[in-house]
Amino acid sequence: MTGIRGLVRAAGGVVCRPGPVGLVEVAVIHRPAQDDWSLPKGKLETGETAEQAAVREVEEETGLRVRIVRPMGCTAYVDRRGRDKVVCYWVMWAEGGRFTPNDEVDQLRWLTVEEALELLSYSADRALLASQDLP
Repeated sequence: MTGIRGLVRAAGGVVCRPGPVGLVEVAVIHRPAQDDWSLPKGKLETGETAEQAAVREVEEETGLRVRIVRPMGCTAYVDRRGRDKVVCYWVMWAEGGRFTPNDEVDQLRWLTVEEALELLSYSADRALLASQDLP
């Protein structure tokens, strides 16, 4: 992916925790600037691997410390500025930390996969989440 002009590279995570009745819950965030519900993600910084960016961005947006479990897959789309964007995701397990609302992310909800599929704003996020068996 490097060397492609104008390509935005980003990384994120599907953050999991044990939920009720043995179900897994995933973290879904609300971004007030876009008024959307999405999976936590962000752009890679210079010299950063996609895995490093995913862990950093998840922690910045959610306040959670996470452990990568496995790669989940990538989505590709044209962003709202007309740029090609590729976002690679990892399944992550929440290991600690605490969410605090901020200017970038004002809400975090822990939802079952089915609930998250109903709430997520973007079809690419829904397709990615629906395609996986989570731990």
